[in-house]
Amino acid sequence: MFIILDGIDGSGKTTIIKTWAEYLENNGKKVFNLIDFWKENEKHPKAEDLLEYDVIISGEPTHAWIGKAIRNEIIQNGNDYTASATANAYSLDRLVLYKRILVPLLKAGKIILQDRSVSTSLCYQPIQGNVDIDFVANLEGNAFALQNAPDYLIIANLPANSALDRLSTRYEKQDNTIFENKPFLEKAQAQFLNPEYQKYFTEKGTKIEVLNVNTEIAIMKMDALNLLKKIMN
Repeated sequence: MFIILDGIDGSGKTTIIKTWAEYLENNGKKVFNLIDFWKENEKHPKAEDLLEYDVIISGEPTHAWIGKAIRNEIIQNGNDYTASATANAYSLDRLVLYKRILVPLLKAGKIILQDRSVSTSLCYQPIQGNVDIDFVANLEGNAFALQNAPDYLIIANLPANSALDRLSTRYEKQDNTIFENKPFLEKAQAQFLNPEYQKYFTEKGTKIEVLNVNTEIAIMKMDALNLLKKIMN
């Protein structure tokens, strides 16, 4: 089972993934958090070292190698990287992640819960600059990710104003990225819900679920957990 959770910045993806992981752990699944590993080690593990785990928590961009450069340099406000350069960086980060870890573990029957993926690049980079969605989709890492499309793409649905309100209180995680502004978030929110955008996944057999996250945090967690239970039953 491969589930990708996506949505605009501030839509609660980190909270939802954490809620899912805790639920699965409490129900006897052995969970490995790739994100924590990356932050501590600044490198990727080998897939064979994770075979003892039932569930892998992942996210993009990674915090290792190319992903670290994306986070610390390429998408920071004040730096002048084109949409094409950004898309290529994400694609390469993704190619390494999928080839080294995700695809081998999916073949081994693991459950992967991932925060963002090619779904973000197809939405964000055409908005960022002068590249179209087909250009982004055909980059090597993105094409490979689409060949290994998720079973489910869950879109966290939140208006841009609500997202900005949440981002303004996120003192412990100030990303300072080029994507956290109202015009960009409004365009991205509309694109995530656009049937033409969603075709890139539905044509690969991915099922899309839209999750309303414009609620109190406790309700958002409960709704997200109910959706996970429905998917996995």
